[in-house]
Amino acid sequence: MSKKILIPLAQGFEEAEFIGIADVLKRASEMDKNLEVIIAALNQELLVKGANGIVIKADCSLEAIEAKELDAIALAGGFEGMNNLKNNSQILNIIKKLHADEKIVAAICASPIVLNAAGVLEGNFTCYPGCEVGLKGTRLNKAVVVNKNIITAAGPATAILFGLELAKILCGEEIYKALYEGMLVPLTK
Repeated sequence: MSKKILIPLAQGFEEAEFIGIADVLKRASEMDKNLEVIIAALNQELLVKGANGIVIKADCSLEAIEAKELDAIALAGGFEGMNNLKNNSQILNIIKKLHADEKIVAAICASPIVLNAAGVLEGNFTCYPGCEVGLKGTRLNKAVVVNKNIITAAGPATAILFGLELAKILCGEEIYKALYEGMLVPLTK
């Protein structure tokens, strides 16, 4: 059974978060051939510049994505990137559809603001400190928070853990454990 996760790439994205998410999920897709990771730019310009000037090339543009085929979305943060995601009606509609279908909606750093804008954020979540102001729900001071189908993470240093949580949910405990050990996460304790 094929599973597709969209990682949208918006101008001003936080590079460490994007790379952490994309890298872990690409590793997971090598172990679970049913997982497809799709990196999509918000427009036709496939080369997208991050918050710190690093340019990443997307696989495709967002308009090439069929929302009904997705099983998950994971949003990187970065304040400008978050605003570009929040101001994109297609991104908001994808989030709403996935949430309505009880599929995975995930965001890190400032991007839980995007989930809030889509009207899906509620209950416990985490984000970069200070970004919770005006959001629906309760910010927990944790690296990653899983609240039903909504997964949130605090910021750059938590990106690998965020990606691992997504891999666990999408690919299972065995792949999660292999990635957790293989990426030397235990050494960070």
